[in-house]
Amino acid sequence: MLGALAGAALTAALMTLLQWPHTEVVHRARQPQTVSYGDDAPHYLGLKREHTVSGRESYRLMIGRDPGLGYGHLVQIDASLGAEGIADTEWTKTGVRVRFGTGHTLFVPASSFTYGR
Repeated sequence: MLGALAGAALTAALMTLLQWPHTEVVHRARQPQTVSYGDDAPHYLGLKREHTVSGRESYRLMIGRDPGLGYGHLVQIDASLGAEGIADTEWTKTGVRVRFGTGHTLFVPASSFTYGR
């Protein structure tokens, strides 16, 4: 009986650890050198997938000057778009256009992610 309880507790602990909340970057892009913005800084874009203890997944697009994607302009992305991933990014002087695997596109103006935003 005691062995069965210990086994059940160990299994529950292992399942919790496997489902522990974590975030991973599933796509990363850097502003090309042919495009520049008024703040003269390189800019980065990343699609982050976040897992919760309950098993839910959410996606966030981060665009900014931090290569580690720790801060910048944050856009919540619908899970159905995020799950298909980013197919392409197009950086222009006016901003960045993100094309998802579903074919949907999102344009983020440069004013949203330049000058430390």
